[in-house]
Amino acid sequence: MSKAGDLLDVALAAVPGAQTREGQHTMAEAVARALRSGEHLLVQAGTGTGKSLAYLVPAIASGKRVVVATATKALQAQLVDKDLPRLADALESALGRKPRYALAKGRSNYVCLQQLNLGPGAREPEQDELWDGPTSMIGQQVVQLREWASEAVTGDRDEVPFPVSDRAWRQVSVTARECLGSKCPDRVECFAEKAREEAKEADIVVANHALLAVATFGGVPVLPEHDAVVLDEAHEFVSSATDALTHELSAPSARRQAGAAKAFVGEVTHEKLEDAHAVLEGVVQGLFPGWIPELPEQLINALGVVESSFAQAATEVAGEKEEDEVSQARRDQVKNGLAEIAEAAGELRSPGVRSAVYVTNDRVLRVSPLWVGGAVHDRLFGECTVIATSATLTLGGSFRHTANELGLTWMAGSEYGVKAPPPRDEAAVDEALARETPPARWSYLDVGSPFDYSRQGQLYIARDLPDPGKQSVAWQAAVDDLCATLVEAAGGRTLALFSSTAAAARAAAAVRAKTDLPVLLQGEDTPGALTHRFASDARTCLFGTRSFWQGVDVPGSACQLVILDRIPFPHVDDPLMKARLADAGSRGFMDVTLPPAAVLLAQGAGRLIRATTDRGIVVVMDPRLWTAQYGDVLLKTLPGFYPARSLDTVLASLKAIDEQAEPIREPGPPPSARRRAR
Repeated sequence: MSKAGDLLDVALAAVPGAQTREGQHTMAEAVARALRSGEHLLVQAGTGTGKSLAYLVPAIASGKRVVVATATKALQAQLVDKDLPRLADALESALGRKPRYALAKGRSNYVCLQQLNLGPGAREPEQDELWDGPTSMIGQQVVQLREWASEAVTGDRDEVPFPVSDRAWRQVSVTARECLGSKCPDRVECFAEKAREEAKEADIVVANHALLAVATFGGVPVLPEHDAVVLDEAHEFVSSATDALTHELSAPSARRQAGAAKAFVGEVTHEKLEDAHAVLEGVVQGLFPGWIPELPEQLINALGVVESSFAQAATEVAGEKEEDEVSQARRDQVKNGLAEIAEAAGELRSPGVRSAVYVTNDRVLRVSPLWVGGAVHDRLFGECTVIATSATLTLGGSFRHTANELGLTWMAGSEYGVKAPPPRDEAAVDEALARETPPARWSYLDVGSPFDYSRQGQLYIARDLPDPGKQSVAWQAAVDDLCATLVEAAGGRTLALFSSTAAAARAAAAVRAKTDLPVLLQGEDTPGALTHRFASDARTCLFGTRSFWQGVDVPGSACQLVILDRIPFPHVDDPLMKARLADAGSRGFMDVTLPPAAVLLAQGAGRLIRATTDRGIVVVMDPRLWTAQYGDVLLKTLPGFYPARSLDTVLASLKAIDEQAEPIREPGPPPSARRRAR
């Protein structure tokens, strides 16, 4: 048995209650063809398609090593803990072998044995990490971690059966740069190294976008050699690529590195490092957070001092050798750290033509590329076969924007399965493909969704509300009043998504004051705990901000109303966004501002229908979705809900849906209990 569709049927037979979905089979066949041919594939797979199985089954069957990169660690865990174990068992007989899979994470996700036991390779605690000994809260957690690590199988932070703060975990872990690597005395028992070796033997390696970006653009061998990559939630990858291609520098980082170098350089060199740090700190303190279109001379000079001083110190450190391996590894670490500071200062001092320098709110200098498409095309798509998938890859029904973001040439793409493609400018196609380095060939496919959105849900746009861009105060008051009216009609069962923390808190307070329905507010507990409580009680509402617009999955009658307060345009004070807008000129709004808003709006609306039996209404409180010229692009990106024309109809429908609602689906144990059970 070899056909992807046949293997998918075998896999589905092992899943209780699984249904055959045409779109899932189409996607599986397309992924299988891409893996055979080496041609890249973009697949939009709507909610409910079952895209995870649609790419995992052909990936396993291909006999190639495939890296699956997800946007979040939560999705990583779902694949490794749920989907892949089931698939490995189901497909073993049909394939004649047991598929192998592994989870890949960054080194700082694993406990470091040297750091845990303060071995000879442990780094010195930094001043802002000092703790008050084993009786402090952090100290108690470190003691618990030592006890846990003595019996741990993987050393993975996510498997720690008790709460651990970031500061406590920092005491027992190291970053990739801090690791001693092959010189570490504990390298044989190292948890991170064991995980890396396991990944080298796996058919499927599950990573996240950040790790893939580091491997692709940072030249760090954090992933094994592989033949193909599946980018799940591919619309998020550009952000990770941008971060990986960004250089940053701060006065505290320069101070820490100067301190680490003190034992390896002469007194004069150390004084120069201290002076360089002081100069940098003085200049940065005088800068306002935000984009710096033109670097002031004072900053250029300060960066030059830092680059020169730290580069010279790195050379001095490299000029000596240590007698033992551990000491030499520590010396190499210091040298690399100094070189990184010097490199960052150089990149900031002389940024590329299409780069932006900016200062973050916590006084960190950063230089980021405005666009990463070229780098993604050359260093990811140019090295292996890529299958990029998401529920939201099109803008206004077209893949063109996503292709551009990923560096794919539109002329080199074609619609999957279409024997007679639409007429194109053949001369332009020939010119594109005749380049010295021709662009990657790729195809695109939209398999839709098994949900009947027009029957299962309605979309209501509050056209009578004030314009939030022109009458913000009046609009806010109207939103708070309407939220209370809608929530009461729905009998709870509401996920309300807001563009800011203040807006969510204000609306939650209004609903609490006007109804007796329980309202959960983001920030009052962890996201996982809030979502679990929301899914456990039909009368409960959940009010959240940006992080809840994606990833919340509550099928059934616990969520029958989704409220979106406004079109989620990017924050106007984002410095990188400002630079991109300036670079894009007259096309700035359509090319820079609108696309991420469309994706996030579609993701938010997609929280409503999560199963074929779900019913409900999405309400958008922003009248611009109806009145603005760009509203049509946004509407084409949303699921095809039935358009509700009046508020009275919406309120009546909500009451009817509430009265006819099935009992809620049991969400299972809370996250803390699930973690303890693993």
